[in-house]
Amino acid sequence: MEARRGGDPQTSYVARIFAKGNDAILKKIGEEATETVMACKDADPARIVAEVADLWFHSMLALSAFGLAPADVLAELERREGLSGLEEFASRKAQLRDKEGL
Repeated sequence: MEARRGGDPQTSYVARIFAKGNDAILKKIGEEATETVMACKDADPARIVAEVADLWFHSMLALSAFGLAPADVLAELERREGLSGLEEFASRKAQLRDKEGL
């Protein structure tokens, strides 16, 4: 992906979307998330896989745009392992309150 990022926008989708800027990448994530939801509502396994692949791909573009990598997400998931989802959510909420000075 990184190798294609600086490529020719005329021949590379990755180069083209990066040339359009972060808003284009973020818009695609929203579109792909919606398409994933619709595929799940239709209970179409092949479409679910295809749409999740598109969602993950565009999410990886966003990570790259912000100087992050899939390994950063994997590290966060590892950090959360063994935590209850409710505890993890409460922890993030508390961190947000602290950050906002509430």
